[in-house]
Amino acid sequence: MKILTLIIKQKFFDEIIDGTKTQEFREIRPNSNNKYCKLDDEGYPEEEDGILIPRPYDAIQFYVGYNKDRVNALVEITGSNIELLVDDKGEFIEYEHKGEIYTAAQIVYDLGKVLNKNV
Repeated sequence: MKILTLIIKQKFFDEIIDGTKTQEFREIRPNSNNKYCKLDDEGYPEEEDGILIPRPYDAIQFYVGYNKDRVNALVEITGSNIELLVDDKGEFIEYEHKGEIYTAAQIVYDLGKVLNKNV
């Protein structure tokens, strides 16, 4: 099983456990491409028909905060996709990082069953 580890705030953790939060969103930045995107042999995000391909994971291990004895839960991922972000005019949002231009993007994970929890 491929597991993604994420830190989350207590409020959102509680919503996931209650089943009221069914998606998790994370911004994709140049330093997190390898965590969220499937990469080619040269280290660039792979795409199919212009759509970025998410790195495959089976579940997310959520931890609340950074303390040693923190609450956590393992939650099934039922789907994922990467969205390119647009402004209010419908144009892609771009930003510069270390002299290169990037398009702002986020990954969306569809959450399923809570497989294990330690609260």
